[in-house]
Amino acid sequence: MIKLVYCLRKRTDIDSDSFYRYWLEEHGPLVKSVANAIGASRYVQSHTILPELNDIMIEGRGLCEPYDGVTEVWWETMTALDQGMSSPAGIEAQTKLMEDEARFIDFSRSSVFMTEEHTIF
Repeated sequence: MIKLVYCLRKRTDIDSDSFYRYWLEEHGPLVKSVANAIGASRYVQSHTILPELNDIMIEGRGLCEPYDGVTEVWWETMTALDQGMSSPAGIEAQTKLMEDEARFIDFSRSSVFMTEEHTIF
């Protein structure tokens, strides 16, 4: 299983409620609509909550500020990922997604990377 992990920070000109609403209600359905084109088998949004508890964990460990949330996208195989990233439909879908992301994500303060899952329990 191949997974994209995208740690998001909202644009500074957008309030938190608008960010989370747009991400869930506008961007989420867009991702779902292009899932076949990009070859993805699963998509999950994790929205950051419990700021007081986050602050305690940050202070105790000396960590940086939390992301506003995390997106995870799964591909069953490397072949599915390759096809989704290189086909004309996949490239068009990626362009649509990046254009939409620019509406609510601060790219300069966010991070994205590919992973391979290793289930521990």
